[in-house]
Amino acid sequence: MKVPSPGPFLKWAGGKRQLLPALAERVPRKVRDGRIPVYVEPFVGGGAVYFHFNSRFRFRECHIFDVNEELFLAYTVIRDRVDELIEVLRGFAGEYLSRDEAGRREYYREVRDTFNSRRKAIGRAQFHPCWVERAAQLIFLNRTCYNGLFRVNSRGEFNVPSGRYRNPLIVNEPLLRQDSLLLRNTVVHLGDFAQSLPFMSEETFAYFDPPYRPISRTARFTAYSQDGFSDAEQERLARFFAACNTKGALLMLSNSDPRNTDPGDDFFDQLYSGFSITRVSARRAINSDGAGRGRISEVVVTNYPIGRPGTYLPE
Repeated sequence: MKVPSPGPFLKWAGGKRQLLPALAERVPRKVRDGRIPVYVEPFVGGGAVYFHFNSRFRFRECHIFDVNEELFLAYTVIRDRVDELIEVLRGFAGEYLSRDEAGRREYYREVRDTFNSRRKAIGRAQFHPCWVERAAQLIFLNRTCYNGLFRVNSRGEFNVPSGRYRNPLIVNEPLLRQDSLLLRNTVVHLGDFAQSLPFMSEETFAYFDPPYRPISRTARFTAYSQDGFSDAEQERLARFFAACNTKGALLMLSNSDPRNTDPGDDFFDQLYSGFSITRVSARRAINSDGAGRGRISEVVVTNYPIGRPGTYLPE
């Protein structure tokens, strides 16, 4: 069996798998050559970019941040207790897969109810053995819920219904073990993106993947969090990006391109007017129905020059 490369262990809204080639092309030469020892990702989310960059480039240390408590817990458990996590997941998989469709729905609801009822009782200040089961519940629910969504209501409760899968991959042991190995050089932080500032320096490369600004009235890319990410937050992030620039860090940021639906909307062009802005092609749904699906552009901002691929890699 082929050993998988490290990669996301969850299905996650706004994942960047399809953008990885375009983002990797825009990585500075210093990073490619192993001359930048620190990687920072202030919005790690599902981790597609983190896993790709950390496995491809020679970073001495990484710092990943997210405001989502469940993500913080899951990354920590995979790094430190992957054997125990796999055992608990095997128990969930055995119980779920042995049932008929009605039984699976019932078991899913039981796990979801337990997950929600214990949310406030889980301490995040320091590791506790109950984190292992919590992380396993998250992965189980993510792999068996409708459409692989992670969505919480205003009370912070996971509220996605069960999906209908014949044989969902609940225990991806090879992937979890590869991810655990890669995470060994990584500090996992629970907190706002601004808390990453102490790790920004001339030895740092940082990639920002904030909740995308909606490009239509029906598009919502912030469903994974109780808290929305308004234009005011986008503006706060732009100020933070500029502050990181003054620290000498190499910076990259991606976001939706409002020009997809309004050619006159230059929100990000104005917000990051002092930096290099390019657009890359991506496949996204810009409406709630299938007619709105297609190739659109996304914005990539860097604080180093961007030109024709192969010519913009700064020393």
